Amino acid sequence: MSGSSAELDPELDPELDRALNTEQDRQLGAEFSAVQERGHLLTEQANPESQTLDQLSPLEIVDLFNREDAKLLSAIAGARADLALALEKTAAALRQGGRLFYIGAGTSGRLGVLDAAECPPTFCTPPELVQGILAGGAPALLRSSEALEDRPEDGARAIIDHKITSKDVVVGITAGGTTPYVLGAIQAARQQGATTIFMACVPAEQVGVDVDVDIRLLVGPELLAGSTRLKAGTVTKLALNILSTGTMVLLGKVYGNRMVDVAVTNQKLYDRAVRMIQDLTDLSREDAASLLDKSNRRVKLALLMHWTGLDAATGEHHLESCQGNLRQAIQQRLA
Repeated sequence: MSGSSAELDPELDPELDRALNTEQDRQLGAEFSAVQERGHLLTEQANPESQTLDQLSPLEIVDLFNREDAKLLSAIAGARADLALALEKTAAALRQGGRLFYIGAGTSGRLGVLDAAECPPTFCTPPELVQGILAGGAPALLRSSEALEDRPEDGARAIIDHKITSKDVVVGITAGGTTPYVLGAIQAARQQGATTIFMACVPAEQVGVDVDVDIRLLVGPELLAGSTRLKAGTVTKLALNILSTGTMVLLGKVYGNRMVDVAVTNQKLYDRAVRMIQDLTDLSREDAASLLDKSNRRVKLALLMHWTGLDAATGEHHLESCQGNLRQAIQQRLA
């Protein structure tokens, strides 16, 4: 049996789990006594708009959330230039054979894992192209392991374990900006020459960090003080949506506003692929489905075949020569 309480099921062995947690608490006691005060951080402050939160009606709670969440778009707008720079640098790295890594702990880390997991089905990317690294690994997705975020050496080790090099991009995600696990990873990534991006919800003057792109998403104090899974978590998800989707757009994974690299792996996606071909070519549904099947269910290849008259094998080779960019492939063929 493993000696890590994070890997144990307390329903199977509650006494052992409790003993391990008690020992862990003792080990952390000395560290906690020397913890730096964090009350000045924007994410830790109390929100004056929610001082009577426990006295509100259900409808008033919903309205309060709505008012606070309305601030998220302004936070994204305030970081627009840095987000654009992150897109530019990430796309450039991936074009040269690099990979994109998200690294974080708790909610921040889980959001990175979520965004990475969505890239293969949406853009038909290999799983290794965009990866999420979470403190505590896979078990931390389902069970809280926040104590592990205090270990900068674990973050640094994750960079080495994933063989991150100067070709890669590492995005450190930490709402309060102080997570040791993330800071250790960022420092190690810089030592490897990787492009580093920092994503936090506190001003740079509160927590400074040396990175290539510094994205600050300033949504203000949470309505439940310190609960950064709320506004901070939501605005982080918005920023990650922009980063991953925008990067894939720059890499030619999109034609117009269509996900032409979608992986056709179920009935819903097959229907979407057929309708996409119909909309872009004016083919009947039957002809669009036939074309999709001839392209081995690859929408991008099907469209290239239709517009250029190429067969599947030649079209595939032509797409590869254009780094998978459909618009470029069409323009070169029809020039």
